[in-house]
Amino acid sequence: MSLCPNCQTVSSRRSALKLLGSAALLSSLPSLGSNAQASPPRAQVLILSCIDFRFIQPEQDFLNQRWGGRYDWVSLAGAALALTGFPHPAEAETFWDQLDLSRRLHQIQRVVILDHQDCGAYASRIDPNLSQDPEREYQIHSRYLQEARQDIQRRYPDLGVDLYFVTLAPEFRLVL
Repeated sequence: MSLCPNCQTVSSRRSALKLLGSAALLSSLPSLGSNAQASPPRAQVLILSCIDFRFIQPEQDFLNQRWGGRYDWVSLAGAALALTGFPHPAEAETFWDQLDLSRRLHQIQRVVILDHQDCGAYASRIDPNLSQDPEREYQIHSRYLQEARQDIQRRYPDLGVDLYFVTLAPEFRLVL
């Protein structure tokens, strides 16, 4: 006997990620009370960051200062690396689904990707000692970030894309 007879079973990893991503997107919307306006809320950007807990607060402070809290936020392990399908193709599909939703629901005009120093996803995919060589680490992240920008602009040529490499300090280093 099910505790929730009307609940649907999540049948795949992609379905689960979509469900979680949609919940995250909806939770970013302001609460709608009886004084809700007729026009939908507008975010300025969609943020893609890594899941690493060490960077959540500094990133949130940076994003709030820069965009006043008007952003949708997706977190996937490795951030830009997730667009390559790491660790599974579902991560890339989830990002594209969330980007499409953010464009349609909030008319975003920009995507911001935040990769960071000492990332476990990059260490597991590229080199376990990657963080021991800061310049090489930055170059590898830069390459994946730039590839992500190209993929986004190939699908959505009208969107701007900003890329950042966040250090442990934390410093937000713009990647050109």
